[in-house]
Amino acid sequence: MNSTASAPAPRRGRVLALWTPEDKNFWTREGEAIAKINLWISVPALFLAFAVWQVWSVVAVSLPGLGFKYSTNQLFWLAAAPALSGATLRIFYSFIVPLVGGRRWTAISTASLLIPAIGIGYAVQDNTTTYPTMLVLALLCGLGGGNFSSSMANISFFFPKERKGSALGVNAGLGNLGVSVVQFLSPLVVTVGVFGIFGGDPQTITKGGQTMQVWTQNAAFVWVPWIIITSLAAWFGMNDIADAKASFATQATIFRRKHNWLMCILYLGTFGSFIGYAAGFPLLIKSQFPNVNPLAYAWLGPLVGAVIRPFGGWLSDQLGGARVTFWNFVVMALAVVGVLYFLPTGGTGGNFTGFFLMFLVLFLTTGIGNGSTFRMIPVIFQNQALAGVNPSDAQAVARATKEGNTEGAATLGFTAAMAAYGGFFIPKSYGTSITMTGGPEAALYIFIVFYLVCIAVTWWNYARRNAPMPC
Repeated sequence: MNSTASAPAPRRGRVLALWTPEDKNFWTREGEAIAKINLWISVPALFLAFAVWQVWSVVAVSLPGLGFKYSTNQLFWLAAAPALSGATLRIFYSFIVPLVGGRRWTAISTASLLIPAIGIGYAVQDNTTTYPTMLVLALLCGLGGGNFSSSMANISFFFPKERKGSALGVNAGLGNLGVSVVQFLSPLVVTVGVFGIFGGDPQTITKGGQTMQVWTQNAAFVWVPWIIITSLAAWFGMNDIADAKASFATQATIFRRKHNWLMCILYLGTFGSFIGYAAGFPLLIKSQFPNVNPLAYAWLGPLVGAVIRPFGGWLSDQLGGARVTFWNFVVMALAVVGVLYFLPTGGTGGNFTGFFLMFLVLFLTTGIGNGSTFRMIPVIFQNQALAGVNPSDAQAVARATKEGNTEGAATLGFTAAMAAYGGFFIPKSYGTSITMTGGPEAALYIFIVFYLVCIAVTWWNYARRNAPMPC
């Protein structure tokens, strides 16, 4: 090990001038402690981003009871719109950390969540608010969706290769909990005027034949103080890595990499499914089982998917990401078959318990698959960069490692951008299928076909014997 790599990392303010996590001496002495601080500030920032991103999955269900005259398809649009804007923003956020710095961008992007949180809080208090205004606010929630790409790219720089799967799993898994918590917490906070005169007046609704007061604005306002606190923590507590600086042109080499596009397909199948099912689950329950309160159950699905994601990363560190991903897609396809079996037919029959349990299996597998695919990406690009490099040439290894880390981080962000479109297409597919055929079955059949494609891509490129890029 050369002495330069083992030397203490000099700092200038919050900038780490030297960062060599693959150097075990450096990692043990000081790297691990610094990396963990950045990870544990990144987690709540990402948690809040997911909460704001998915707040419409709850608010949209409540709007008819508040007197908003929107159609079912318009409500599905409101639930799907944040994913559309969030996915688009992720394309840009994918490359921004090496341009701006992880600390700076985490603080700025977290603070930007104040815009939709405050805007929604005011808009839902007036049921004459126009649909275009609500749609704009839904699109602004995509600011939270964009944060995932920059957050994951940033954290990937801090950890050595053998720890990336677990670290990225923790960051994303605990961050994904924001989806479940917003669906669980919102029905509780709207029943109490927790902000007093600062939170606005309550609305009167009729539920179960009884008139009651609710503060729907609290579903958005409750996140405001935490966004402020976390933005400040990121600005003063996190680090920028000088060595992670890279131009857009350097990062854009991923567009010429086959594995970037293949992993976009696979991550669309895992994270795209997670965020799409989470966004559409409350409205799907309401449309298929009208006698069931969707908000009493919908939050459990994203909770399962989020909690299991770190396990997916850890399991992939042990068994290999490709193997875990392959079998995960097999179970996902079978789970959708189960959902179809328990759906009502022609508006009658159906079994909610079976339907709900099959969806829990789906959420479980999306979480495991999220962890396994994100473990695959940095390993693929690291191995690709080091292929043919003489291990005894320390400088060549260092250059190749930096190149692999840069391309891997950019790919993590870009695949996350492409996958986030699943959050738009899944709920929108439900709405379109219900409008055209009377039920969501057509959309679910399309999902099965897509999972079969993911099984084939994983097996051929990564999981089979003598695969081109085993990982």
